[in-house]
Amino acid sequence: MVDVAELREDTPGCAGVVFLDNAGASLVPRQVHRAVVEHLELEMRVGGYEAQDLAEGALTQTTEQVAGLIGAAPGEVVFFEGASQAWSQALGAVELVPGQRVLTTTSEYASNGVGLLRVARLRGVRVQVVPDDAEGVLDLGVLEAELARGDVGLVAINHMPTHSGLVNPAEAVGVLCRRFGVTYLLDACQSVGQWEVDVERIGCDLLSATGRKFVRAPRGTGFLYVRSGARLGEPLLVNHIGGEWSGAQEYRVLPGAAGLASFEHAVAAQIGLGVAARYARWVGMVWARERIGELSGLLRRELGQVAGVRVHDRGRELSGIVTFSLAGRESAWVVKALREQGVRTSLSRPSDQVWTQEAAQGSAPAVVRASVHYYNTETELERVVELVRALA
Repeated sequence: MVDVAELREDTPGCAGVVFLDNAGASLVPRQVHRAVVEHLELEMRVGGYEAQDLAEGALTQTTEQVAGLIGAAPGEVVFFEGASQAWSQALGAVELVPGQRVLTTTSEYASNGVGLLRVARLRGVRVQVVPDDAEGVLDLGVLEAELARGDVGLVAINHMPTHSGLVNPAEAVGVLCRRFGVTYLLDACQSVGQWEVDVERIGCDLLSATGRKFVRAPRGTGFLYVRSGARLGEPLLVNHIGGEWSGAQEYRVLPGAAGLASFEHAVAAQIGLGVAARYARWVGMVWARERIGELSGLLRRELGQVAGVRVHDRGRELSGIVTFSLAGRESAWVVKALREQGVRTSLSRPSDQVWTQEAAQGSAPAVVRASVHYYNTETELERVVELVRALA
């Protein structure tokens, strides 16, 4: 049985605020902070390169712990400075030919949307947004029909979007992609660390994630899973880590995940990512999902009973991200007012979600995003509800 009090003791930031911006950047545990600081002190004494050599074992542990967190082999994981960089590098390596289609969801984040449109322009492909079903989730029937038509080079979806509590059916999408032999790229930046994420069960070829959100690692950390044997071309960007300069006018890209690797890393942060991944595995993702689900469910129910509050989350399953607005109040004002009372939330803007039906109709509001983690408490959430009630 996990002791929430122990988790909070490991998290000094819990003492100062009600922290509900975990979909942005969670509070790191003491263990992660200590590992980062110790390596920075080592760099101060011996320099960055020698410190990296001395940290070889810790960096190996990072690879093993991150791979274990998502059910991958260590050789299938490479590291980046964030999820967007990892996702972009993966997208650039997918073999696409002119005339093909890339299928995606209405709930993609702006960074992914821009990236898809850029690759479409470069490669002569077309981005097609698959509509939602009646419950607001990616319509699997439409996706299946579009795959059956052929000429699909990639399915690129998010597991959980940044601007609502929606959960997309990642495993069901994997089944369809395998059946039709289509490459599958999953953005899991909001799901790794709050749900069980198993790449084998999901069936994705590529998966990107960040460290700073629910994994509770430092900012500036991210990683990419590349399934062994995945059909990939050359990435748009290659360096001497992912490739070999084999002749005056020649180079060779390394196979698999290694070919997408980046040279520069903040080594201290990467070590911190490994410690955070180990901590997440110690907590257990089954328990984390249950705990976060209970807390976010409580917050949604209680907010839904406050006059003037509208909860915006949709879908059959819901994540730890709770979004709401308050009638007669700008959501930016609500975020600021809560901050003044020691509650950290964030603002989700319409520009983050251009492909949603509401955004297309020009009716998507800015909303308050309150994203809970397992270290939050029922008492904290009850206080937040009372503060919102007072703002109404």
